[in-house]
Parts: sequence; C-alpha cells; structure tokens
Amino acid sequence: MISTKYFDHTILKAEATEAQVAKICEEALANDFASVCVNQYYTKLVAEKLKGSDVDVCTVVGFPLGMSDTRVKAFETKAAIEDGATEIDMVINVGALKDGKYDYVLNDIRTLKEVCGDVVLKVIIETCLLTDEEKVKACELAKKAGADFVKTSTGFSTGGAKAEDVALMRKTVGDAMGVKASGGIHTAEEAQAMIDAGASRLGTSATLAIIGK
Repeated sequence: MISTKYFDHTILKAEATEAQVAKICEEALANDFASVCVNQYYTKLVAEKLKGSDVDVCTVVGFPLGMSDTRVKAFETKAAIEDGATEIDMVINVGALKDGKYDYVLNDIRTLKEVCGDVVLKVIIETCLLTDEEKVKACELAKKAGADFVKTSTGFSTGGAKAEDVALMRKTVGDAMGVKASGGIHTAEEAQAMIDAGASRLGTSATLAIIGK
C-alpha cells in the first residue's frame, strides 16, 4: 500500500464550498496525508482546521496560468504564508520560458523562494505545454533558484502527469529536490507508476479512492 504521506489532498475547483474544504481537511487528518492543497481564499480556514497536526497547508500561487507579474505572485505568497500556508505551489510563466527568457523565469522562482524562506516551494512547470528540452530547462531553473520541488501540472491545462515526464524531471533534478506528480491521477496503479518513476509527492482529488477508502 502507498504511504499516505505521499498525498497532497487537493480541492482547487472554483465552485468549492467551505463545507467541502472542511471535509477535505477532516479526511486529511483521518488519513494523515502530507497536505491539503487549496486556493488562496481557503488558506486561513485550512490552517485553522489542521492546527496542531503534521498535515501541511498548501496554497497555490499564480494559479492556474502562471502569467501574473512576479510582484503579484510575491504578494500572493506573502499573504498565503501570513494566513498559515506551510507549502506554496507556484506556476511558472510558461510563455516566458518558451520565449527563452530564462532570467525572467529564474527570477520569478527565486523571488518567491526568498519570500517563502523555510516554507516549501513547489514549482509547477505544466509539462503538457512543454517539449522535453523545455521541461529539462524549467527543472534546471527551479533547482538553480533554490526551489524545493518541481511539479508536473496544474490539472487545469491540456493534460496531467505522465510517468515519463516524472522520470525526466527526477533525472534532471537528481535527489536534491522533490518531484510532485499531479493532474489525472485517479487509481492506485497510476499513483504507483508515478512513484516508480521518481515522484516523492502526489497531488490528487481522488486520494481516498486511491488508498481504497
């Protein structure tokens, strides 16, 4: 059986209600998941619900497009941490990466890591929109910027996590960083394939089904 500490129990849909988020928190506490991952609006609620536990509060930043100005992402990150976030999942500026503006992408990530300090920063590279060469470059930039994880997907674009992308990301960052697979993981078999490929964290809203609950 897959350890429950692999899972970021996720609810990011726009129509998510307070009651639904509270239920996700209860499930995370009951099963000792790694974190609950939510949009900014619910950070404070989740922090209250998870207080005193070892389940982290994960908030997404620049989500889901990553096209916000770095100053906006930095403000969003600071606000999330003030509200109790202990992990931040940011989205890179995919267009800037594709334009070869690597200094911009590096600074975007580095600025957020500076705001985070000891708070874990995961960098969503949106693999479905990138060539393999671009995936490698994005991972290299995230590593250079001091991020803690690279992450495959938002789950809101044209595709989700693929085992071959996870393997490529793990090969690129080595053992120095975490690799989070997210988007389209619905079964235990799919989850195990991601772990076998090198994922150290899984983001999914199908967590209970995956662990057989």
